[in-house]
Amino acid sequence: MRRVVITGIGCVTPIGNNVDELWNSIENNKCGIDNITKFDTTNFKVKVAGEVKNLNLSDYYDNKTIKNNDKFILYGRIAANEACKMARLDEIEDRNRIGVLFTSGIGGIESIQDTTLLMNEKGVDRISAYFIPKVLINLAAGSIAIDHNCHGYVSSVVTACAASTNALGDAFNRIRYGYEDVMITGGAEAAVCKLGIGGFMAMRALSQSTDPSHASIPFDKDRNGFVMGEGAGCLVIEELEHAKARGANILAEVVGYGASCDAFHITSPDVAGESCKNAIVNALKDANITSDKIDYLNAHGTSTHLNDLTETNAIKLAFNNKTDNLIISSTKGNTGHLLGAAGAVETIICVKAMLNSLVPATINYNNPDPDCDLNVSPNKNTAKNLNYVMKTSLGFGGHNAAIILKKWVD
Repeated sequence: MRRVVITGIGCVTPIGNNVDELWNSIENNKCGIDNITKFDTTNFKVKVAGEVKNLNLSDYYDNKTIKNNDKFILYGRIAANEACKMARLDEIEDRNRIGVLFTSGIGGIESIQDTTLLMNEKGVDRISAYFIPKVLINLAAGSIAIDHNCHGYVSSVVTACAASTNALGDAFNRIRYGYEDVMITGGAEAAVCKLGIGGFMAMRALSQSTDPSHASIPFDKDRNGFVMGEGAGCLVIEELEHAKARGANILAEVVGYGASCDAFHITSPDVAGESCKNAIVNALKDANITSDKIDYLNAHGTSTHLNDLTETNAIKLAFNNKTDNLIISSTKGNTGHLLGAAGAVETIICVKAMLNSLVPATINYNNPDPDCDLNVSPNKNTAKNLNYVMKTSLGFGGHNAAIILKKWVD
């Protein structure tokens, strides 16, 4: 099988609207969670979210484009533009060998909300002709393909909060097996709206803390739900020899991918962690390495009681209870939970962690949970040379995914 490397990364997040801003915030333990400003939360029990800040869409697109695209699509396109520019994708002549696997967990939920209100108030004839293209998850991938003239395989994999990790894994395999030479992959989300917050609030999945610094607290004993985030993450991955031939700047190598399904419950994970463990073990087998080679694991770590307990059990099983030297952290204390975009953004953080030999902290961690007794890098970044890094993701429906990156050495 062909080797695959990362040659470009881009993002829009609650702690930075490009990769440099994102990493600077991670280095400085910045929390991007604050009181919700996008709508009046008077009648909502949930008061905080990880909103994208200081992003003026008119700096990127004209008013017509902004009006006719949901924010999740625009966030995805902005992140993809950054990643493709870094990868110098415009140099590649054969556009038939470039594909896109880009996704979302929910898609254009704010457009669904606003259009439903408009229809009920002013009638069905006021629905925009762009309504359907605004809400379809695959239109982020399709729009990115149009922006960058990609004529290879273009699609979306929709697996809730595991979506962009699955997208990266599937894109990795597309290149390994020779279908494409380059793939643009990742995910985008813009669900901080009344319908998005209200829906997860009805499930009792969201934290109702009014203190932004004590809301998203992965693995902490006091955790009481996740905090919604928004934004996008995008990676350009490429066949190794193809990247070398054009002198691309290689950031890291993708070496393993594993996936599994709990087949247990539509929303709750299987707390025993057996199926989640299988995704981790499958990734290790795919990378042809043993668990002791992993220097850092960026966990899904949502700050819900069941997720963090499930991941703890799965990691212990996969690593044969030898986790004392394995540093783990969740960066959702910084960003909140970006749902379908989480895996991509957190994989970008993993890339930067390897490049800078720095393990991000699990911020705002104050009260250890004896049931989540992992080395979670509490509140302080750790300097460490990272050769192999793993990213795990879990999604509603029992979806589990794990990606392994290797430090690039020419």
